[in-house]
Order: sequence, then C-alpha cells, then structure tokens
Amino acid sequence: MSALRFKQVDVFTRAPFLGNPVAVVLDAERLGADQMQRIAGWTNLSETTFVLSPSSPKADYRLRIFTPRQELPFAGHPTIGSAHAVLESGFATARKGRLCQECSAGVIDLTIDSSDDGERIFIRAPKAKISALEIEQSTRLFRALGLPMKDFLPPLHVDVGVAWLIVDLKDARAVDHLNPDLDAVLKISLETNAAGVTVFGLTDAGPARMHARSFAPALGVSEDPVCGSGNAAIAAFLIHTGLVREIGNEYLARQGMNVGRDGLVAVRIDGEAISFGGYAVTCVEGSLRVV
Repeated sequence: MSALRFKQVDVFTRAPFLGNPVAVVLDAERLGADQMQRIAGWTNLSETTFVLSPSSPKADYRLRIFTPRQELPFAGHPTIGSAHAVLESGFATARKGRLCQECSAGVIDLTIDSSDDGERIFIRAPKAKISALEIEQSTRLFRALGLPMKDFLPPLHVDVGVAWLIVDLKDARAVDHLNPDLDAVLKISLETNAAGVTVFGLTDAGPARMHARSFAPALGVSEDPVCGSGNAAIAAFLIHTGLVREIGNEYLARQGMNVGRDGLVAVRIDGEAISFGGYAVTCVEGSLRVV
C-alpha cells in the first residue's frame, strides 16, 4: 500500500464549501484507468482528476478527468481546481503567469491573474462546435424542462470539449424555478451525445450578469454546482446568436445557489475565442492510500 498526495479544492469561490468541489490526486503515474475510475466513483464528486507528468514538451503537466461513470477529455472546473492544486503543491510552476495543461482534448492554455483578492485561473476553452437539434428533439427538451418552446430561442448543441444542450430562458427567475424531468433530459442527452442541458437567464441583481444551471444525468450528475464547460458553451451560444452584443464581452455568471454551492464564473470573449475562470480554495489536504 502506498500514499499519493490528495487535495479537495472548491472552484469558482474564495470561500470554502461553496463553488464546485473537485478531488485532485497528485503523482498519479502508478494508477491505471480502472483504478482512477474506481477512485472517482468513491469520491462521488462530479469530477476527480489525476495529475501526471506531461508527454507533450509544450505542457507543464498532464491531467486525466473522471466523473463517477466515465473519463472526460476536458472539463472546466476540474481544470481550474487541478491547476490550483498543481501550483500550491509545487508539482509545476507558472511561467510569466501561464500554465499549459495536457489532456485528451489537447494542450490547454491557462492564465493566472493575480490581484489583492487572490489568484484567478483562466482557461482558453477549446473551439466550439455548434449544431442545431432536430425539431422533435427540441420539442422534447422543452417538454422535459416544463416550458413552452414557442417562447424561447431554439436550443443548440455546443461542444467545447464537453458537449451541452444550451437553452436561453431569458430571465434568471425562470432558471431558479426550473425543475426538469431528468429522465427525459437523460434520454435526449444520450441521443445527442451531450453531457446534459445548461440553461441561463439574465439578471440585474448583484455582480452577475446571468444565472446558470447545468444538469448532467448522462455523466451521473443530477445538477453540477458550478460548471466551467457549461458556461463556455453559453458564451459560444451568445456569439452564435448575436446575444453577445447585448450582454458584453466580459461578464460574471452566478451558479450553484439551488444546490447550496453558490459560485461565480468570469467569462471573457474575444472574437470567437472564449476564456473562463475563477478563484479556487483548498478545503481538504492529505494522502490517498492505494494498493
């Protein structure tokens, strides 16, 4: 039996026990994929990550990301939380405020913005791939959300390393009151090779420009507290539909209130390029014993 360094990090928050937690296993070279999947099932968080030495000369470290059910090529809050753990542990060091993470989606650039409030880690999201749903699928999706389709823009399938069905509900109150049929969401998600559905609506209350919620039953996650890839997919939706002109190229999105994990995601849009980020804080630190 040996011990591996282990951290649990809350992401998109500066306060412990808010935001979105991710478990991070450092020095994970000796673990196989089956062991990683079992550990991810054991932590029972939306994602657990494993930090390894890079195979690309461009990268500072390599990351494997697992939900309780499967491995992901990329995910937002696990990338930010893992970068925080990598820096804090000394596994890698930022160079001129930059890190490069290798994962199944490729080499991802990260930027560390330092201020008196702490460090915010930003990710350059993979280029979005956008497609429309079939009309019948859109109808069933809105039925699963308990909403009339005629009142809203058509949903879009947006792949930013993780694929989401994106729905604009216009108003944050509609987002907060949503109670979807997760069995129906799961069926549509599997049909469209999506993790689930991310919805958003605008607000004028507080620092956030919008509220968002992400339901990912296809990944074994009923509701993801604060979702980086979901918010990147929202940004791609805004660009595609032209709504970015109304909302602006930089904004904050609030997410997680409905599951007691309130967090803020900062989004930056530059043409077609999307970056998102936030703060992170370590809540648990120790060792993980493995055979």
